[in-house]
Amino acid sequence: MLRRKTSAGGSQGYHSLARSISGDTRHFLDGVGSGSVQPLREYALPFAEKRRLRAIQEANIKYLSNWQQWRQTTRKSMRKYIEDTKELSSYLELWRHDIRSIEGKFGTGIQSYFSFLRFLVMLNFVIFLLVFSFITLPNILFRHDVVNGSYVKLSLERTELHCTIYQVTRTKGLTYFYSYLIDLLSGTGFLEMTSLFYGYYSVDTIHLGHLKYQVPLAYLLTTLAYLSLSFVWIVKRAVEGFKQSLVGSEDQFQSYCNKIFAGWDFCITDVNAAQLKHCSLQYELKTDLEEERLRQKVAERTTQEKIRIYCFRIFLNAIVLAVLAACFSSIYRATVYSQENISNDSKTRFEDSLLVQYLPSMVITIANFIAPLFFSLIIKFEDYSPAFEIRLTLMRCVFVRLANVGVLLFSLWTRIKSCPDEKCKACGYNYKLYPCWESQIGQEMYKLMIFDFIIIFAITVLVDFPRKLMVTHCSFKAFRWCGLQEFAIPDNVLDIVYGQTICWIGTFYCPLLPVIATIKYFLVFYIKKISLMHTCKPSARPFRASSSNFFFLVVLLIGLILAFIPVGLSMTHIPSSKACGPFVNFQHSWNILYHTINQFPDMLQKTLYGIGSEAFAVPFFMVICLVMFYLVALAGAHKRVVNQLREQLALESRDKLFLIRKLTEAQRLR
Repeated sequence: MLRRKTSAGGSQGYHSLARSISGDTRHFLDGVGSGSVQPLREYALPFAEKRRLRAIQEANIKYLSNWQQWRQTTRKSMRKYIEDTKELSSYLELWRHDIRSIEGKFGTGIQSYFSFLRFLVMLNFVIFLLVFSFITLPNILFRHDVVNGSYVKLSLERTELHCTIYQVTRTKGLTYFYSYLIDLLSGTGFLEMTSLFYGYYSVDTIHLGHLKYQVPLAYLLTTLAYLSLSFVWIVKRAVEGFKQSLVGSEDQFQSYCNKIFAGWDFCITDVNAAQLKHCSLQYELKTDLEEERLRQKVAERTTQEKIRIYCFRIFLNAIVLAVLAACFSSIYRATVYSQENISNDSKTRFEDSLLVQYLPSMVITIANFIAPLFFSLIIKFEDYSPAFEIRLTLMRCVFVRLANVGVLLFSLWTRIKSCPDEKCKACGYNYKLYPCWESQIGQEMYKLMIFDFIIIFAITVLVDFPRKLMVTHCSFKAFRWCGLQEFAIPDNVLDIVYGQTICWIGTFYCPLLPVIATIKYFLVFYIKKISLMHTCKPSARPFRASSSNFFFLVVLLIGLILAFIPVGLSMTHIPSSKACGPFVNFQHSWNILYHTINQFPDMLQKTLYGIGSEAFAVPFFMVICLVMFYLVALAGAHKRVVNQLREQLALESRDKLFLIRKLTEAQRLR
């Protein structure tokens, strides 16, 4: 009884102490009384106050019940275990030392690019493990008689015989040595029927005891799984970056204060990088003042001036559309020419055959190089603010890079769907030119991936290093004026986003493309690191890490969404090849889902078809809209509260200035 009274009295004493104070101390003491206290280091309190609260916490332990003491001890042990695990995993993190050294010499902006590159390496490696485990490994085990199963059996009653003929190029007779090199670079010949491409996967069912593993179903579901996994992973990281970017979306006055009082990057240790940061902060302040001047200039424009500027912008955008149309037309014509002139003759010259194979890739690379230069030149005449100029130029570059891949696929699918006679219409696609069209699209994606890496390596070795040598060791003024190559973060990000979009699109047709992308980005990391350390200088207008990470992920998310479109259309609208692959018995690869659902019990079939019907989709869409409306309204309410709190802080600061002024006047009167 005495202990119970003491416990109650002690608890009341702590609650009375909690009521006499405010803020974090009150919150901590409330947790002490209930036994659910957070770590003391998470509170923003002075050290003396933390020592006093630590003593109170230790004195309060004897007043807790056995259950509360066990909970508190368990919580501390679990928290320490999690912290130790995170600390150990940080030491095992890929390129941890390299990225920290880059951060120390060049700041967090360039460090964010290499962290983004590491994220893509991990993402592609996880996609490779997913595809290899559920698609490639079962086929390899069956072909080596490790497990029992069966191949896909084509029903000739529903398929014409001429649609099933498929002969791999350059696999018979005497071949020259350089033909193997062409096959290695283009994915043809001996690589065409390996596990690298779609045509290899002709296994239907694998028997695992009493279980049956349906490889076609696993192929489709794995494709949906890696796309969904990429979407969730990117959105999760983007939300974290968006929270940080909201901090930078304050008004101009707070932006000036942040740049002046909190703009320095304390990760910089290199003298040259520190001088560059000084210039960068000075440039940002000049840019803000220039934007203020431009806003004032825009507000003072007359109606006649506005009409003139808008007409000129329309004219310039028409020129931009014309450039895009020229790029798209060139890619379309190059693809058609390449597909028409790919020769199966082994006596064709090495240079001619390789040039024809890589003609679409080269045209796409030239378009990706010329169009951004033109966009950056024409944007100067559109009279936009500097910040909007950068955003608009970047969005145009993103569009032209990703749209070029779309035009390539469109030109291929146009030829695949073109049927000159009745035999072709019976197959649903041009079986003469594309007997296994999925593998041939996979070859195009494979060539784009290989050629993109060759271009990155060639620019570093043949352009950046010679430029460094000329600027350093030559005394000509032209070389001095040219200067070192700047490490342009947006351009480098667009390069790897372009390659990642190719990987997402091509994995359905080339299942081992993620491991190629993993090796590619692994090598690109060291290529870019060497280039940064020895041949480049940081950009004169670096990005902050918070805004950079969010921007990179938004651009990557755009690439992923655009990758959904061609993959989804090929699954649902283009007939599957009847000569190769796991879907030869289905009109479209998507039909494997309906075939699987029809084998379920009747009740489960009705449930699944009901979920996919309009009767379920319309109410579900309405509920989602109501939830979104509620979240938008809640966000608006929170924003208004934040604005009110900012106004209160401003009023409190003015009151303090008023009191200080009055106190100063009173001291003067004395």
